Amino acid sequence: MRSEYDFSKAKRGAVIASPGKTRITIMLDNDVLDAFRTRAEAEGRGYQTAINDALRHAIKDDTAPVTVAALRRELRKALKDIAA
Repeated sequence: MRSEYDFSKAKRGAVIASPGKTRITIMLDNDVLDAFRTRAEAEGRGYQTAINDALRHAIKDDTAPVTVAALRRELRKALKDIAA
């Protein structure tokens, strides 16, 4: 292994997009994220998939945009189900 490498001519590789998905940044409370991670691990799936499913359930049968209040309500329901 070299002690130094020259990256001056390096290029970033292409980022492969997932069809039908958009990368975003979202701030979630730690307890909410921990709950989704715990539930997802118990179910053997990814926590982001669990969050996506909770959001999808929140907008199901509703054509109106998701409000902050509705999102909080659905997240609380999901967390209550986890605690039970």
